[in-house]
Amino acid sequence: MFKFNLRLGGLLAVLMLSVLLVACGDATSTPAATTAAVATTTVAAAATTTQAVGAASPAVVDSGSNAVTVAGQINSALPKLAKKDKYRVGFAQSESDNPWRLAQTASMKAEATRLGYDLVMTDAGGSTAKEVSDVESLIAQKVDVIFLTPREEKPLAIAVLKAKAANIPLFLIDRNVDQTQAKPGRDYITYIGSDFVKEGQTAGEWLIKATSDKAKIIELEGTTGSSPANDRKKGFDDLIKTHPNMQIIASQSGNFTRNEGRQTMETLLQAHPEVTAIYAQNDEMAIGAIAALEAAGRKPGKDIIIVSIDGSKDGIQEIVDGKIGAIVECNPRFGPVSFDTMQKYVNGVQLPVQIINVDRFFDSSNAKDLVSTAF
Repeated sequence: MFKFNLRLGGLLAVLMLSVLLVACGDATSTPAATTAAVATTTVAAAATTTQAVGAASPAVVDSGSNAVTVAGQINSALPKLAKKDKYRVGFAQSESDNPWRLAQTASMKAEATRLGYDLVMTDAGGSTAKEVSDVESLIAQKVDVIFLTPREEKPLAIAVLKAKAANIPLFLIDRNVDQTQAKPGRDYITYIGSDFVKEGQTAGEWLIKATSDKAKIIELEGTTGSSPANDRKKGFDDLIKTHPNMQIIASQSGNFTRNEGRQTMETLLQAHPEVTAIYAQNDEMAIGAIAALEAAGRKPGKDIIIVSIDGSKDGIQEIVDGKIGAIVECNPRFGPVSFDTMQKYVNGVQLPVQIINVDRFFDSSNAKDLVSTAF
C-alpha cells in the first residue's frame, strides 16, 4: 500500500507540473519571429488603414499625414517605448547646408514643441563619421527615442544596431540604411520617407515625353553612398536604358549642394557640349547647373531641358521662369508623420516596416499656383 501511494503521489506531481508548464507557455514561449504580424497599411491624407493578413476587415486609425505604407513585419523583440506625458526625443540630422534640411529640422522642432517634448538635436555637418558619433552621444544621454536621417547607408547601419543594443527605439526618416546590415521591424522600428526609386522613374518618364524620346543627358547625382542618390539613380537609369535614343553621356556627384552642382556642371559641360538634357537629383544642384549653363551662354529650358527632384520654393520658381521643366516633390515636412508614428508605436498599434510619403509633381501647369506652398 505504501509503495502504491508513493507511485500515485509521484504521478500526481508530474501531472501538476505539466499543467503549470503549459500555462506558462501560453504567455511566454511563442518566439518573437512567430508573433510578428504581417500588415498592409495605407495612409491617405487623414486616415491610416491597417489590416493583418487573414483579418476579416481593416481597422482605421486616425493620422494627420499624407503617406502610403508598405506591407511588412514588426518584431515583438524591438525596444519598447513606455507611455508617458513627456519624452526626450533624439534627432540626428545629417547636415543643415540646404533649404530641404532646414525645412525638415524646422518641422521636427515645431512638432516637438507643439507636443511639449524635449528635442535633443545633433547636426553632423555633412560628416558621416560625426553622425555615427552623434547617435552614440544620444544613446549616452539616454534619450527615450531616436529619429535618424542617415547620411550614408552602410556606416549608419552600425549606429542603428548600437541604439537597438542600448534598448532605445529608433526610427529612420528620409533616408534608409543598408538592409543587409540592419532591417526595419527587426533592428529599428520603421522607415518613414519617400520612394526614391519611384522619384527617379517619374523624372525619367517626364523627360522622355519632354524630349520626344531623344536626348543626350547629364545626370547630377547626390551624396555618394546615400539612399536617395542610389535609388534615384536606379529608378532613372533603369528606365532610360529601355529607350535607345535616350543616352546618359555623363553622371557625376554634385553632393546635393548648389555650389557643387554648379562646379560639376561646369566641368561636365566642357567635356560634353552636346548635352541636351539634365537630370538633377535635387533642386539645389539643378539651380547650380542653371548658373553654369547661363555662364557658358546656354539657355536652360530652351536648348537644354532640366528635370529635378525636391520641390523647393527656389526650384519651383525656376519652373515659373521657364528654366526647369518639371520637379518631382520630396516633402521635407517630417514632423507630424514622425511623431504620429512614434505615438502609434507607444500605443501598441501594428506598424508597417515602411511609411512612404505621398509627394506632388510640379510643371508649367501648376508651378505658379503652388510655389507659395513649397518649402
